Amino acid sequence: MTGTTAPSVGASPMPSAHNSDALTHVELTWVEGRIEYWIRFGRGAGERIVDRRRRVVSFRPGAVFAFVRWAANDYGTVISRIDIVRAVEPGVAYQTLPFVRPGGEILLKIEGWPKVEKVLQHIDAVEAADVDPCDAAPDHWRHVAHRMSAGQEPRPYTRERHQAWLKRREIER
Repeated sequence: MTGTTAPSVGASPMPSAHNSDALTHVELTWVEGRIEYWIRFGRGAGERIVDRRRRVVSFRPGAVFAFVRWAANDYGTVISRIDIVRAVEPGVAYQTLPFVRPGGEILLKIEGWPKVEKVLQHIDAVEAADVDPCDAAPDHWRHVAHRMSAGQEPRPYTRERHQAWLKRREIER
């Protein structure tokens, strides 16, 4: 889904989409062995603890972060998902995403634990190349998503690719 700021309905621990703070807010929940939502990477601009199991992490416009969701019931895993998202400026079109307000630009969306695990390993490889994953080229995360959805191995993100991205970004400014 895409949209612009929509009115909030009812009370929520997350700030309303009409909030004028221009931040993207992500609600994280941790109930050991049942619901585990966490940020794998990203530079948060703030954090608010809602209760002992929930907190809200906020990101500035342009920030890239990875949001992992895992949940299980008595019979096993119900959901495994990772989304790599770029927070958007107020007034810009965005895609909606559960637990993310108002939403963001989704660079990667992968479901199913084997695929999520591969993305997590890919993130580890980016870090091993001495690159912070939130600084990697947004196009790279799209590349990873497309290759994985086609059942192919994504190309590694190297220091050379990162340097090329930095130069391209400098020229675009």
